[in-house]
Amino acid sequence: MTDDGRRGWPLLSTPVFAVALAGVTVLVVGMDMAARTDVRLLPLLVFLPSIVSGLGAVWQTAVASVWVVLVVLGSLAHLGADLDDNLLAAGFTAMFGLVSVLGCRYRVRRAEEVHRLRSAAAALQRQIVRPLPLRTADVVVDGLYQPVEEDAMVGGDMYEVAASPYGTRVLIADVQGKGLPAIGTALAVLGAFREAAYREDTLIGVVQALESAVARQNTFAARTGEPERLVTALVLGISGQLGVEAVNCGHLAPYVIHDGDAREAELGEPAVPLGLATLAMTSRRSVRFPFPDGATLLLCTDGVTEARDRSGVFYPLEERLRSWALAPPARFAETLGADVRDFTGAAPRDDVAILTVSRTPRDTGTVRHFSDKIGQSAFS
Repeated sequence: MTDDGRRGWPLLSTPVFAVALAGVTVLVVGMDMAARTDVRLLPLLVFLPSIVSGLGAVWQTAVASVWVVLVVLGSLAHLGADLDDNLLAAGFTAMFGLVSVLGCRYRVRRAEEVHRLRSAAAALQRQIVRPLPLRTADVVVDGLYQPVEEDAMVGGDMYEVAASPYGTRVLIADVQGKGLPAIGTALAVLGAFREAAYREDTLIGVVQALESAVARQNTFAARTGEPERLVTALVLGISGQLGVEAVNCGHLAPYVIHDGDAREAELGEPAVPLGLATLAMTSRRSVRFPFPDGATLLLCTDGVTEARDRSGVFYPLEERLRSWALAPPARFAETLGADVRDFTGAAPRDDVAILTVSRTPRDTGTVRHFSDKIGQSAFS
């Protein structure tokens, strides 16, 4: 984004502005002089600064205003209008131009304020999650995280990795809704996970702590008039065994990419999202699925699966994964994110979180040291 864009989001570059200004002027003045009726077209130029004020920068609106005043004065003088008519027309045109400049200035200030809010929200969201990749003694987690920097479109996608005494625990979740309140719920879930992942000896215990955090957040939201929010979440427990324990709270199931194939993990019927445990008929349970050596787990949020092309077709995630499974790209998540963008033909309209999880090589001594540092920092 250019500096001009940050100052007021003008859609008119200087060359386009100059050509359009001259072209419209020549067209209107030429048609006015060629008209054989008493109806004059010259007054239409008065609206030119107002059009520029909605598309261009303040200086472009001011230039257009001065330009229109000069053209009106010159045209009236050429037609032989008396001095009073010239002054009246010039005064009205100048007043309309001044209003256009003030309106453009107000628009630019509003655009700058919205841009600052969007940037602050996106920067806050980036600070919620740790930068990738993350390594523990059990796994290496890499991926892609792209928060949407639009005023009402900032969501609550999140992830976390904890090297606990009970193995590595991985969280990926998505808060219902958009905006800063969604980020507040995401912070509550992440805080609960970072504590419970080290304290609870079972994965179900971790999920119960997350449920309590969302319930408390919703109770506070109800008191302040904010809507209650649900959180879809997938919590994985990975250790040295060739399997993964999972608790799925209404989230997308992971994909296992191995031996040239990509399959969705069999997790059974997902449990209710976080925040709905009191309404569920049954309690949440954990399941296990294979995670052999050399395999890669792919976790993502609905910013991938619900992406659509211009005709409304959803992104074919499983088809893409299978086509890449024989020769996985070096940066799997980045390749997937770029392919989603190419498929939609536009910038993402929802947050995108993609994680790839692979087993840590056992001969790497620095990995365990890094995981110990992660564990210590969780309580700092």
